[in-house]
Amino acid sequence: MADKSATDCDSNIPEYEYIDVNTKAFHVGSFRDEWLRRLKPSDYSHREDSDEAAFEANFAKEMGISAETMSELKSVCSVASLRCHPEGEPLDTDVIPPNSTLKTLMQRKTKLDHNAARKINKNTRHDHYADEMERLTVCTKAETEANVVPEGDVILTLNVYYARVAEKYNGVRPHVTLVMTGSHSLADLRDAICCVSDLQVIGEFSNTPDMVPDFISKDHFKSAFFFFEGVFYNDMRFPECQDISSTTIEWATSRNFPAYSQAKMEDTRLVDLKIKVGFPYLYCHQGDCEHLVIITDIRLAHMNDCLDKKLYPLMTHKHRPITRKCAVCQIFIGRWLTTDDRFAPSHPCLFCDKCFRMLHYNAQGQKLSDFQAYAYVDRGAFN
Repeated sequence: MADKSATDCDSNIPEYEYIDVNTKAFHVGSFRDEWLRRLKPSDYSHREDSDEAAFEANFAKEMGISAETMSELKSVCSVASLRCHPEGEPLDTDVIPPNSTLKTLMQRKTKLDHNAARKINKNTRHDHYADEMERLTVCTKAETEANVVPEGDVILTLNVYYARVAEKYNGVRPHVTLVMTGSHSLADLRDAICCVSDLQVIGEFSNTPDMVPDFISKDHFKSAFFFFEGVFYNDMRFPECQDISSTTIEWATSRNFPAYSQAKMEDTRLVDLKIKVGFPYLYCHQGDCEHLVIITDIRLAHMNDCLDKKLYPLMTHKHRPITRKCAVCQIFIGRWLTTDDRFAPSHPCLFCDKCFRMLHYNAQGQKLSDFQAYAYVDRGAFN
């Protein structure tokens, strides 16, 4: 019986199936429970230890050093000892100490020299805002006790990738990186994923360009599912939702594939999932818009995390794709896509609203030729 219990515990601990690629499947909630069983409550507590003297005494005792040595270590390792300029003077980050052996400073000098050679302004928007979303949430505390992330809750980091049909480049990059707690449901994850196909407007509007409806695809086609480890999690929150995974299950059954099961997305928390870290899973919506979802990290929440539940799911990274400009003015973002258009330089062709109306309609709003026009939403418009 003891051997069986030990085996169960070992199965709850992630172990690499392929080195540096992904782990074997494990249950998130059981992994969290195993963490809590082995750690002391003080190890994952959100409360900061205000008794610094007691902390120093315990540290010295565990390390087997004297109080004098501990005092010396505290002085040598303090933040003040790391200064390379007098206190009170502004720090000039452009000045690199000569003959520095620190790798970070060497890389910084190489980058500055490279930018100077190309006459590029070092203060680009990307340099300023690449990690802004992540920095804004560090150590954020909740205003009320009810909104605090519970001690012992797990935090998961997920990469959501572009739909393959939208890829226009070689290589794989995540669209967004989300940080969520184990108490979030898969429906919360779905609502946090912004895909341009959800924002498209269905229909041809060349005859009525002023009557484009306000509703978007997500308002009409609400069905979606996640696929994790042989289970389809369907979104069934609304009466309009359909089980769009049933076709795949029927196809797999007719070809003697392993049996798949189903569950509701809104009733399944992340902590209830059985997953592999680093393994690509599927998010499907709008019928055939498929995204890869990869869980890259699972850990316990600690005091330096954002502890305000209202701010989750946290978006810590968002890829900024290049916007597609109007084919005529090359200034404004495209808002109309035309086909069979004799006024267009290509087929199909993108136009901004102003160029579209000037080229295709007279002063009375009548079409000047026979063409089709569709409302276009650029995925770079939300950078």
